[in-house]
Amino acid sequence: MQKRAIAFDIGDKRIGVAVSDPFNEYAMPCETYFRTKSLQTDVNALAKLAKDKGVGVIVCGMPVNYDGSESVQTVKTREFIQALQKAADLPVELEDERFTTMQARETQLMGGVKREERKKTIDSIAASYILESYLSREKNKKREVEKMNEEKELYEDEEERIIELEDDEGNVERFLHIGTIEYRGEWYCFFQKAEPETEEEEDEVVMFRLDKDNETLLPLEDEQLMDEVFAEFCHQYEEFENSEDAMRLEQE
Repeated sequence: MQKRAIAFDIGDKRIGVAVSDPFNEYAMPCETYFRTKSLQTDVNALAKLAKDKGVGVIVCGMPVNYDGSESVQTVKTREFIQALQKAADLPVELEDERFTTMQARETQLMGGVKREERKKTIDSIAASYILESYLSREKNKKREVEKMNEEKELYEDEEERIIELEDDEGNVERFLHIGTIEYRGEWYCFFQKAEPETEEEEDEVVMFRLDKDNETLLPLEDEQLMDEVFAEFCHQYEEFENSEDAMRLEQE
């Protein structure tokens, strides 16, 4: 199981804290840390908190101006984060926090939190929004990686089914094996062009009789037999498409 993440909303007086659930699906606001006058004391306290929570990554909000440029607070926060990373010995991710305080304030207003109570929770709520942003980004990255791996597997599977065939004029073309069937005691293989150049070539199917003893493909010259074999191929393909296994695979 992937380790949890912890987020800090770093301010001059208070630091909001939020942690993820054990499955890194959502963020949960925690306590608010009230800063001392010692940078090292604050850094050590947060490093210990991260260790106690058993997290694998620290996410810190990075304050910037509304136009994305850096401010004095950005510089101060970066210095704090560098010291924290050294003390905690954990990877630190930075997350844009421009709108997190505003979102936290709106959450408090919707929850009916009294004005005098808002300072106690606004920083931890802001930290939870910082963490939510990070978790969402990581989920998207994971989905992209999974999609790329699936596409790679499909490509590799397709490449394994490609053979090169030579025509009467000595031209070599790549064909994709789309199926093999048995018909009246003989085996027949079906192919389509791997790199069709026209719509007609996309729909064109080439068939051969398979000599299993010599592992060779033999051309079909009997047109009636070709029609029968192709009709049987279409019938078997349609049965597979409508089978329960095919429906299950499509749903997955």
